[in-house]
Amino acid sequence: MLQTRVGKRTPEAAFRIAVHMVDEGLIDMDEALRRVNGEQLANLMFPRFDTSAAKDLLAVGMNASPGAAVGKAVFDWATAVEWAEQGEDVILVRKETTPEDLHGMMVARGVLTSRGGKTSHAAVVARGMGRTCVCGAEALDVDTREGEFTVRGGKTIREGDVISIDGSTGEVFHGEVPVVPSFVVRHFEGEDVDQPLVRAVARLMEHADSKRRLRVRTNADTAEDAARARRFGAQGIGLCRTEHMFLGERRQLVENLIVAEGEEGVDAALGELLPLQRQDFPEIFEAMDGLPVTIRLIDPPLHEFLPDLTDLSVAMAVADIHGHRKKRQRKLLAAVQRLHESNPMLGLRGVRLGIVIPGLFTMQARAILEAAAERIRNGGRAEPEIMIPLVASVRELDSVKGRIEQIASEVEAELGVTIPHKIGTMIELPRAAMTAGEIAGSAEFFSFGTNDLTQMTWGFSRDDVEASFFSTYLEQGVFPVSPFESLDVDGVGALVRKAATDGREANPDLHLGVCGEHGGDPRSIHFFDEVGLDYVSCSPFRVPVARLEAGRATLPAR
Repeated sequence: MLQTRVGKRTPEAAFRIAVHMVDEGLIDMDEALRRVNGEQLANLMFPRFDTSAAKDLLAVGMNASPGAAVGKAVFDWATAVEWAEQGEDVILVRKETTPEDLHGMMVARGVLTSRGGKTSHAAVVARGMGRTCVCGAEALDVDTREGEFTVRGGKTIREGDVISIDGSTGEVFHGEVPVVPSFVVRHFEGEDVDQPLVRAVARLMEHADSKRRLRVRTNADTAEDAARARRFGAQGIGLCRTEHMFLGERRQLVENLIVAEGEEGVDAALGELLPLQRQDFPEIFEAMDGLPVTIRLIDPPLHEFLPDLTDLSVAMAVADIHGHRKKRQRKLLAAVQRLHESNPMLGLRGVRLGIVIPGLFTMQARAILEAAAERIRNGGRAEPEIMIPLVASVRELDSVKGRIEQIASEVEAELGVTIPHKIGTMIELPRAAMTAGEIAGSAEFFSFGTNDLTQMTWGFSRDDVEASFFSTYLEQGVFPVSPFESLDVDGVGALVRKAATDGREANPDLHLGVCGEHGGDPRSIHFFDEVGLDYVSCSPFRVPVARLEAGRATLPAR
């Protein structure tokens, strides 16, 4: 033998060949399952561009969320919503996205940014929604004020021009490129697709489900995402983020809470929010009828729901010049200045907000429990799990848990309904992991927030480091893969293992799960199975991937 070469296969070929070899008696289904993986399945679940079509390449960025998307370029979320409501396909283009862009991301076919990487806000949110996303296309000079971007070399794309983005390769094209849909997704959506690849995937998924120990839940904030995830095989919701429900038109009500004066003012502002918050949950409970729904109380710092300090200061200065300064604007500026923090991710957020503004968490808990009671009274089943974020001390948990339990008793008495519910916490701080035995005495469940736990353990900000030194670290082998993409087993994983062990020793009935992005990462899932977690939770489009890998994780190594 003079020479050998690696025989490369497409993901489609991997699945079809594995099943063919089973049918020919060469291997069994366990071996077939070993020969495919979650990343291959992920590549099969998104639309792709026609490889034979002509393409006009503009730039190449980071392949942040797979798929192929075509639409008119828009440069702000409001325009994205307006055009989408008129039936237009749009691509939201930003330098980088913020929580304020959420509504635009929800309606866009895809998201394109000139900054950021695979763990930036745009990438994480897009993956959670199943949206195609290309990040860090540094050759693009994005001017959101003028509504255009210029490609290094001269070409300018203006608002309304059609572009195509490939989230699997990171490529950005000028004009429309024909898209080929995914047969596999149509199968998972419940369509009867008689196609060789689909038959192969279905057989291997059925075998994986028969083998896996880990349950698979989804991260979903809307009824639409919850319903889709259930069709994809999700066994509940592991993370429903309530902060997304405070954006858009409701920001005004959050501002009312911030500028409220005295206990009566705060109660009045919370009273305005209660019925709106209650409306957010009935359809989610309906989509997940009979399955657990873990709902995280508000986590980010309040300043994220307020105007930018610099923009507000400029507006106030202009108002002063023209004599238009109003009392509310003065209060709002004072509140923004008061809440401004040098490092908000380490400031007033999570459980700390629930303690400083006691009515905030109890308002949310009441909204959740009343919505669950409504579902039960209508003949359905609701199983809310209320999750308290950023707990570092059992005293913090006890302080908030006691109030929630009181609210639960009141709601059950008022509505005459017994509501099966749990109260637990996220383990996302190193101190929480190290004192998990104490915290488990009060918590009914732990959900590992591995995104923040990774940030806190490594001591760097996910949104900042990718653009500064991650590329150097990866090139020099400081770590082989981003710890936000695949779990750092030696460091962060050691904290997860310790917290799981100590928590179960203190409370044998403690339920353990993970709701960070790692819940959908194939390599990380094998670790979570090893340490004995009960479930992983991931974005709807990663649910089949997690199911496949959870099955593979139980197979003996060869």
